[in-house]
Amino acid sequence: MEYIHAALLLHKAGKKVDEPSVKKVLEAAGVAPDDGRVKALIASLEGVNIDEAVQKASVPVAQAAPAGEAKSDGKKEEGKKKEKPAEDEKSEEKAAEGLSSLFG
Repeated sequence: MEYIHAALLLHKAGKKVDEPSVKKVLEAAGVAPDDGRVKALIASLEGVNIDEAVQKASVPVAQAAPAGEAKSDGKKEEGKKKEKPAEDEKSEEKAAEGLSSLFG
């Protein structure tokens, strides 16, 4: 996780996210960097728009339903069918899965 944080910190500061920079940030934080993990991180970030990836990874917070709309009998409404996720949702899920592999 600290490797991702180092990359995000460098990106936010407007610095180039490369191996020497990530290693310096990790060392400054008191972490002994693993060369293999640093190389894997840099390779996985190649060609990735970090701002866009962070924005897509943000999860909106669900709001609670107003209290007046709650059913008083405690029974669930029958006859509702589960909706299939839209194609956009499927592609977002796949993108999130790819990003989650970075968090190892």
